[in-house]
Amino acid sequence: MLSEREKQWIRAHLSDDVRHLALQNSFPFPAGRKSFLLQQIAGRQQIQNKIPSWYAMDELVYPARLSLEQCSSEQTAQYKASLVAGDSLMDLTGGFGVDTIFMAPKFRQVDYVEKQCELAEIVQQNVKALGLNQIQIHQQDALDYLQRLPETIDLIYLDPARRSHSGEKIVRIEDCEPNVIEIQDLLLRKTRQVLLKLSPMLDIQSALNVLKNVQQVHVVSVENECKELLFLLQPDYQEEPAIICVNFRKKGNHPAVCFKRPEEKKRNISHASHVRNYLYEPNSSILKAGYYKGITRKYSVEKLHPDSHLYTSDTFISDFPGRIFQVAGVFAPDKKELGAAGIYKANLAVRNFPLSVAELRKKLNLKEGGEVYLFATTLADGKRVLIAGNLFSDSIFPIQNNVVSLYLEI
Repeated sequence: MLSEREKQWIRAHLSDDVRHLALQNSFPFPAGRKSFLLQQIAGRQQIQNKIPSWYAMDELVYPARLSLEQCSSEQTAQYKASLVAGDSLMDLTGGFGVDTIFMAPKFRQVDYVEKQCELAEIVQQNVKALGLNQIQIHQQDALDYLQRLPETIDLIYLDPARRSHSGEKIVRIEDCEPNVIEIQDLLLRKTRQVLLKLSPMLDIQSALNVLKNVQQVHVVSVENECKELLFLLQPDYQEEPAIICVNFRKKGNHPAVCFKRPEEKKRNISHASHVRNYLYEPNSSILKAGYYKGITRKYSVEKLHPDSHLYTSDTFISDFPGRIFQVAGVFAPDKKELGAAGIYKANLAVRNFPLSVAELRKKLNLKEGGEVYLFATTLADGKRVLIAGNLFSDSIFPIQNNVVSLYLEI
């Protein structure tokens, strides 16, 4: 609990460097409170952009830095909440409770389970401050709690710990705690749906090979960086799962895209004979999901090469989910050609090209930055080229809650 005087002190120092505060001799509270109060300032600073709606709330309490680093952002938590609803929710891996708290308004009864005493106590305080009376806190081991559960829950949510005992990041499902592969049969017996949050580095097909009854896979990016993979499991579901790709932006969101992998695999496409007026780069969720061929039909663009994952068209496709460049020229990977075009500085990227960015920049004697974007890539005929362009658009639209029904392509 924070006293009113402590809250005022925290507000007064929210913009201060916590390390400098720690070294100051004067401290207006008992010495035993210093570490905790400094932790509160650091926590508020850390969530200012990650969970902005909480930043101004003096009543909330924050754990150590690692728990805040591992928790969901407000955007991704809100997205999860848009996918679920029911009578009862159980979060078996509660942590700092961000996902529990944002999903809670969609349920009548919510059970938060966390074995770390400090985290459970902090979430208990925050739940009370937020007025979420339907959330019950259980400081207990997740598997023990699950095994003793007599009734069926509408939704069980898990975000397995992805850190080793030495603090290293873990990707494989079987290395996380708890091991979902080992307990998935038990989970599916105890609930009507399971929502799993897994590492964005995880290979989606590898996960589908070991997880049962997957109904949907959500690939969630923020500012074109893949942040989460969400797997929605439903007992007895035997059909091919839908893959939903979303990308949240500050200025608005890319249109959501949904597809199924068998249709993507069997689709045959032709490739562009040359680079046209516009160049398209799909957002990170689409690239992570492997939606390389179906996107050509959905948005009337042509792929440059089977492995390049860049697309082109003569006409402007305004709703393409990614960055759109107006092509200024196509050059051989030679500094003389670039020099003749007056290009000595550019934002360089390589896509299906034998040199790295650093190697190519050195070869071309090219400075970094400026308004020109330069893509080093390979065309369908095997020719290596540099495509120069100006960022013309970054399509943004509101994310719809019913993205599956709106965007499913079969």
